[in-house]
Amino acid sequence: MKVLTALLLPPGLFVIALLILSFLCVRLIARIISLTLAGLIYLLSIEPIKDAILMPLEMSSSVPKSPSGDAIVVLGGGSYTTGVLKEDSLKRLLTGFTLHRELNLPLILSGGASLGSLPDAEIMLGVLTSLGIDSSKILIETKSKNTFQNASEVSQICKKHGFKNIILVTSAYHMPRAQLAFQKSGINIQPYPTDFKSDRRYNIYSFIPRASVLSESTKALREHIALIYYKYLIAGGDSPRNPP
Repeated sequence: MKVLTALLLPPGLFVIALLILSFLCVRLIARIISLTLAGLIYLLSIEPIKDAILMPLEMSSSVPKSPSGDAIVVLGGGSYTTGVLKEDSLKRLLTGFTLHRELNLPLILSGGASLGSLPDAEIMLGVLTSLGIDSSKILIETKSKNTFQNASEVSQICKKHGFKNIILVTSAYHMPRAQLAFQKSGINIQPYPTDFKSDRRYNIYSFIPRASVLSESTKALREHIALIYYKYLIAGGDSPRNPP
């Protein structure tokens, strides 16, 4: 039933439709385009390919066994206009919450507002205080719109409060770019990746195209492109004007 449902819904439906179209096409170029699009959508929608794209990002740093620092920084990963955190934000916040309970270090929540929504940092603050965390142990910044601005704004907070070493919490796929941005800001960081999306355990169902897998593949590809952008500009001594 799972296989049939996956094939009747996008992206499986698109793959089948493009394959049928390729057989109906009279012109060779149209057939090639249809087959190429079908193959591309299929590959990006199955778990092994998704993991292959994610792994270089997620394996760049490992979870430290004994994290230490002056403060814990949690980067926002987006929220809905309803004021609910998106999956990435929630997983990052849960990790920050756990670390705070273990280490009793101050928390810095970083994340501005998306179009039509509250700042990520404010929503995260509300979640933590509802869980019993003392708001006096939490600092927030709500101006940043991207990772580079996260680093810039957090560095100012750290300088103001005398934090020289931070534990940086963000999704594993996002950590390489976050590290690059924070290194540019001059802060000493200990990466603490979370929200790992590559599983590397496969069965027959892993080779059936699914929308959730396509979404994660797209997210990983976007991250690779953004990372190249950061490396190119930052290596040249420039600060990205509107980085992703």
